[in-house]
Amino acid sequence: MKERISITAIASISPLGSSMEEIWESYKNEEHCFTQKECNGVKNWIAPLSESGKLRVDQLRRLDVKYGKLDNSVLYAMAASRIALHNSGWENNEDFGINIGSSRGATALFEQYHKDYLETGLVSALSSPTTTLGNISSWVSHDLGSAGPEISHSITCSTGLHSVLNGIAWINSGMADKFLVGGSEAPLTDFTISQMKALKIYAKPNEADEVKSGRRYPCQALNLTKNQNSMVLGEGASVACLEKGVVENALAVIEGIGYATEPLEHNTSISTNAICFQKSMKMAMGNCNPSEIDVIVMHAPGTIKGDQSEFNAIQRVFGDKIPFLTTNKWKLGHTFAPSGIFNLEMAILMLKFNTLIPVPYLDSLSAEIEVKKIMVNAVGFGGNAVSILINKPI
Repeated sequence: MKERISITAIASISPLGSSMEEIWESYKNEEHCFTQKECNGVKNWIAPLSESGKLRVDQLRRLDVKYGKLDNSVLYAMAASRIALHNSGWENNEDFGINIGSSRGATALFEQYHKDYLETGLVSALSSPTTTLGNISSWVSHDLGSAGPEISHSITCSTGLHSVLNGIAWINSGMADKFLVGGSEAPLTDFTISQMKALKIYAKPNEADEVKSGRRYPCQALNLTKNQNSMVLGEGASVACLEKGVVENALAVIEGIGYATEPLEHNTSISTNAICFQKSMKMAMGNCNPSEIDVIVMHAPGTIKGDQSEFNAIQRVFGDKIPFLTTNKWKLGHTFAPSGIFNLEMAILMLKFNTLIPVPYLDSLSAEIEVKKIMVNAVGFGGNAVSILINKPI
């Protein structure tokens, strides 16, 4: 990486909440955010937005008649971006870039328009502009009054962390000094849930393991002894403000970035030892000694093969000195595009409070450690991995 990049703000709306204080309080308890939704006559686990998040989105939707026609994936991104901009101290008319991606885009709207077409043979005039992928960043730019470049993209579940790579590339090129990056997803629709169930990776209702204090955890992310897949979908958006160099108000500093892909064996493949993760983590560390990494926030989607392959990659990179491993998908589910930025947010909170956030049903470290450097991982269908190394600002 050409030079270090500061993260001066990070914000999200998710099942965890919509403010850093609310999100931190949620991480401090061992309750998950899942509820059950009926899909085609069958109940399924999902993680919907928190009540505070829903309120922010509803207020935004009523703010402008045009906003009422937008998909939730766009509104989620707009709501999170407003919080981030406020926390960053950036001005609305500043010349900052925007790159917010989505794995699926305007999921609910697209499905509704398609249903209407099948029933009537007609489509709404708004069906195209409100379902294009560029719809997300362009509306965020409009809402914030930014004069900089705007980019939308989709690289499945690593979309959010790829937006960080893009922002850094623009800053290092000299074409921008600041970039708002992130991901947004609103996938809690019957069709999307059915797609995940068809892959046989979704958590089964009423079969969650009762593993601690009578609690049931539907998503067994990072539990390497599970005998069934347990992915659960969540929704939300998370964005971060990136600035060139190490600035005074930085929450964290990006010390290294890594990325890699691997040959496809099938449409959802990742190799047994996640070669893509091995390459991305090594690239992100650069000349940093692996022993300096205190924590890895894993992608760990809650599937048997996904969790195990990432763990195998970590073993091969770190040997017998594996950092503290954690994930947040047991709590808020897999959110597709923004999942990597939610991991980044979790890492920043651990840096800020010098406190580890464990997975409640796994054995944790008995001794406290000082949290200085954290690796954040994400990977999507097709083995496109991204690793980001952050540390405390100096």
